[in-house]
Amino acid sequence: MGGSAAQDFEDLLVVSVEQAVAAPYASGKFAEGGARVIKVERPEGDFARLYDADAMGMSSYFVWLNRGKESVCLDLKTPEDQAVLKSMLARADIFIQNLMPGAMDRLGFSMEKLREKYPSLITCSISGYGSGGAYSQMKAYDLLIQAECGLAAITGSPSEPGRVGVSICDIAAGMTSYQAILQALYARRKTGEGRHIEVSLFHALSDWMNVPYLQHRYGGKTIGRPGLHHPTIAPYGVYPCRDGGMILLSIQNDREWKRLTAEVLGDAGIASDPRFETNIKRVTNRAELDNIMHEVFSRNTRDEMAEILSGAGIAYGRLNTVEDLLTHPETRIVTTRTSSGEMEMIAAGAVVNGHLAASRDVPDLGQHSDAIRKEFAAG
Repeated sequence: MGGSAAQDFEDLLVVSVEQAVAAPYASGKFAEGGARVIKVERPEGDFARLYDADAMGMSSYFVWLNRGKESVCLDLKTPEDQAVLKSMLARADIFIQNLMPGAMDRLGFSMEKLREKYPSLITCSISGYGSGGAYSQMKAYDLLIQAECGLAAITGSPSEPGRVGVSICDIAAGMTSYQAILQALYARRKTGEGRHIEVSLFHALSDWMNVPYLQHRYGGKTIGRPGLHHPTIAPYGVYPCRDGGMILLSIQNDREWKRLTAEVLGDAGIASDPRFETNIKRVTNRAELDNIMHEVFSRNTRDEMAEILSGAGIAYGRLNTVEDLLTHPETRIVTTRTSSGEMEMIAAGAVVNGHLAASRDVPDLGQHSDAIRKEFAAG
């Protein structure tokens, strides 16, 4: 019923001049849905191939982001390889690129001219800061953008800013690009027209910064670094247990707060204490509240606290390691094939009609170059 999600995009051709994370993330989602995705790499390859060698000698970043694609090596400074790309774009539905702003124009692939020549083509340019502002020519990588947009300043321990532990700016830009391209595909069904999309790491992640932005601009708050505690909800954060394990809990409403005090803290009167009777007051008096919380948590092991919280219907989470993730009962695994052998990976987040998306093969550098050059040589 409903067909297979793995073939949803089987009639689409996506051409992507891409490197690093953001554009490969976006094009990878189309490959996951069955589109033919041709990854155009420079002769030396996408530099993300060399980020690490932890995935059986291959880059973990590259294996994650490039399953199901075809790899062709083109030197776009040569007329011969420009002709190959032009031939591909003449047939393409979607063109994604994340070179520096202006680079594709200088190579003879202006997005505006491509759209004029191929009205149904959807083009998407991904950059660090966009194409028109004062920062447009600045090199931009994930951690730099985390710092530049203010995320690093509100991440980390109270004493020191920190990096979000995954490439969140790149992922935000890739997700935003994928969403915008899907919207453009939907619009094309009605109009027959494509469109040009611009996404930047800075603007994609800045959109995710709207809550602290609004709290600061209109609420007058100075947004600090609460560590593993929510800055505007309490109690919502981590507490150490007797065995050294750490567990987080989250209280979202007064009903849960009353249940926590009665069934976990063992004193229903705390709920009506003037210091703690509303969330705003609990945040203001977080230190006093945490003293009460710590006293209870320190009497129990992490597993004992998990059982107590579960029995009270309080949302909680263990502070797990990546090793814990490997054996977590909710971790879903798929197998992908590479030239280094098969490897297990965490599955994509969506389950469609009860099925996980199958993981596709990871291409070696230039694996499809000869076949693609032959296919698109005639223009």
